[in-house]
Amino acid sequence: MLVGRFAERSRLQRLIADAKDGRSRSLVLRGEAGIGKTALLDYTAGIAEGLRVLRVAGIESEAEIPYAGLHLLFSRFAGRFDALPKPQADALRAALGASSAAGERLLIGAAVLSLLSDLAQDGPVVCLVDDAHWFDQSSIDALLFAVRRLHADPVAMIFAVRDHDRPVPAAGVDSLALGRLDRTAAERLLASVRTLPGDVVQRVLDESGGNPLAIVELSAADASTPMVPLPARGRLEEHFRGLVRALPDRTRQALLIAAADERSRVHSVTDAAARLGLAAADLEPAERSTLVRVTAGTVQFRHPLIRAAAYQDASLAQRITAHRALAAALSGDPDRRAWHLAAAATGTDDAAAAELEQAAHRATARGGPAGAVRAWERAAQLSGDPADRARRLIGAARAAYDAGRLDRAAELASSGAALTGRPVERAAAGLVLAQVAYERDSPAEASARALDAVAPILTIDPDGAVGMLIEATWCARDAADPGLLARCAGLVRSMTGDRSPLLDALAGFTDLLRGDTGAAVTPVRALLQAAADGRVNGSVEQMLTGFLGVLTGADAAAAALLDRHVAALRGQGALGWLPYAVEPLAFAQLVTGRFREAQAGVAQGLALAGELGLGMQAVVLTSISAWLAAVRGDDDTCREQARLVLADTRQHRMATAQATWALALLDLTAGDPAAAADRLEAVCQGPPGRDVPVRAVADHVEAAVQTGDDDRARRYLPTLTAWAEHTGSAPARALRLRCEALLARGPDAAACFEKALAVDGRSPYDQARTHLAYGQWLRRHRRPTSARAQLKLALEAFDTTGAQGWRQRVRAEFTALGDPPPDTPASDGAGLLTPQELEVVRRAAAGLSNREIAAELFLSPRTVGYHLYKAYPKLGVARRSQLGRLDL
Repeated sequence: MLVGRFAERSRLQRLIADAKDGRSRSLVLRGEAGIGKTALLDYTAGIAEGLRVLRVAGIESEAEIPYAGLHLLFSRFAGRFDALPKPQADALRAALGASSAAGERLLIGAAVLSLLSDLAQDGPVVCLVDDAHWFDQSSIDALLFAVRRLHADPVAMIFAVRDHDRPVPAAGVDSLALGRLDRTAAERLLASVRTLPGDVVQRVLDESGGNPLAIVELSAADASTPMVPLPARGRLEEHFRGLVRALPDRTRQALLIAAADERSRVHSVTDAAARLGLAAADLEPAERSTLVRVTAGTVQFRHPLIRAAAYQDASLAQRITAHRALAAALSGDPDRRAWHLAAAATGTDDAAAAELEQAAHRATARGGPAGAVRAWERAAQLSGDPADRARRLIGAARAAYDAGRLDRAAELASSGAALTGRPVERAAAGLVLAQVAYERDSPAEASARALDAVAPILTIDPDGAVGMLIEATWCARDAADPGLLARCAGLVRSMTGDRSPLLDALAGFTDLLRGDTGAAVTPVRALLQAAADGRVNGSVEQMLTGFLGVLTGADAAAAALLDRHVAALRGQGALGWLPYAVEPLAFAQLVTGRFREAQAGVAQGLALAGELGLGMQAVVLTSISAWLAAVRGDDDTCREQARLVLADTRQHRMATAQATWALALLDLTAGDPAAAADRLEAVCQGPPGRDVPVRAVADHVEAAVQTGDDDRARRYLPTLTAWAEHTGSAPARALRLRCEALLARGPDAAACFEKALAVDGRSPYDQARTHLAYGQWLRRHRRPTSARAQLKLALEAFDTTGAQGWRQRVRAEFTALGDPPPDTPASDGAGLLTPQELEVVRRAAAGLSNREIAAELFLSPRTVGYHLYKAYPKLGVARRSQLGRLDL
């Protein structure tokens, strides 16, 4: 019986009503044991009558088995998996143990999203997850990934979580804390379950402290039995222990087996019981006492505290015997068998450790790194050989890093490295420590750790060494540390044997970062050609290739490669790589004027970085987002995002430079060239091979010229000139010519502007900037007609690229001419779209269906439809077929 809780009931009623109306909702109920979470779930199930209600409860002993929770929820719908995008269906089958295919952590979350959306096609779906604190972390992560992306689907999901147990991080999901019943409600509840003498009523109410379960259970106790003054949960546990102790010995043994079996399946419980000479009938006294109920093939405990009492009240020897019997009964379920063998171990046990190691490998393959961590750790604890213990600790460290548990990953890697002298294993531990350092400390610390780790394996494991050197060099570049760059260069050149295009380009990367662009161009061009021929594999390698292409001015080739790579990652559902892959792609899109696409990709990368706990990568993407906000004229967003980047203490120099450049652009568009020049001075002082400083030189020249300081303007121009000459880049040449035009005097300036505008392959954004600068020069030299023509071209180009931040500068120039600014709004309204809407609309315009778009963007088809519905009025269209004519 549910007494009181009127506010909570109202909240749940609204949640179900919203789901019925097609608005997705989620909620976490939090409270102590017995506070009424299950009763509220019962209430929700009642008001959801007629809807599809999926209800499950977490089990403590199953919390270490990856995707056990998803199995409980969704295995019954295996017949509908074929309706999902194939990568998602394969990943979900792997997670549930129905396939040996490799899984991917976030892809499984996307599969859950798609499955819930598919089920909701039949009508509203209500998922009720009781004791969610005992759900395995992989299942919780997948469910939260899904509910954060459900918007326009008739789906409601409620998690019930006990306070003070395993934390359930649920950022982005509403939470409702349940307090204890007030005195009036407690009296009503007690009166509804039993009539007691007045003094006993007061005693029960005082002792229960407003906890509903305590009221019910203590009211059933012998009134003459003195109550021990324990906390409410302690009183309940002692009460349940007393009920268990009152059972016959054979029943207690059978109940112990049921408590030790995480799923409490009748067949496994009775099989294990039979191995100990027990029978199914031995459970009947527990059923008659209503401690358990045998139904639907499972032994269900009336409350989790009863399960705990049955297990904890047994002796250690009895628990070991029960786990061994269950391990023998579960020969067909290797993961559960491994955990029961581990539970039965009292010291080192190499056989159990070996089975747990295999369970860890299976968890990793299914995309469940959180479950793999515990399996690796327990296997290490059971290992008799220190070498095995070290190897397993390092395996646990890798899994912990993949699961986003950085502190634990560092602890495990350090422990494993301390136990082994094997160079390859120590290098593996060092790589984990470097990756943790990147996210937690600084790029400089990460590079130093990677270099220390890789040096001993250059000849032992050259393939692994190249991967680590890429990490070390990339981090050294982010740190802008000359000493680290020199170390990277030395190690790269010390590698003997066949020189691959990748290794040669990596050597060129170190040259470029130390200012020698000319030495980098030839090997990078060779690597780009190898990539075009399909001879560069692996995400890191392709990202590096594309990024090097941007750094050496091969913008179009780099953008094409990175476009293909990111599209492939999305098609494969490789969500874990996307926060990294969208970074070099965004740079390629920035320099080619594809700002709207860049913003959409960065927004998705930021969301996924948040899911994966990639704090440093989020800083990098935020710096790019700030620059894009400056270009589109969103001053508030730019300043806030730049503030976040500049306040970060981990000293990511590239992100800092990008954010500072963004603020300088705001200064320029606001007509404050002095402030812009000061900011850009700091940016351009960076190492000449870094992309941000060299491309910011043109803005520094413009700002300095506008302040009348030509000497300052010329200070960094040689850097841009050398870069343009070495790379042969048309956009770089156009930038250099614009700078020369700004510094020229007399008719030479006009000639330089004309040359800059005549360069083929220039960025449309940079071309618009040149039109604006030329128009300003023409106005100052009293050539108003020509100035108007250039300014109109600038305005049109800024509209086309979405660079609305520069419109105010153009409008100011028209005002200075004495003309009203021409009314040239963006013709397709694309600048009004959110990043998510733009991504959806672009794919719809290309002919993709809602389901295909949903699969690529990890949304539900209904949410795709919702975004299109919101986008059509902004674009001035009424139907999908009209999208193809727009410039998106």
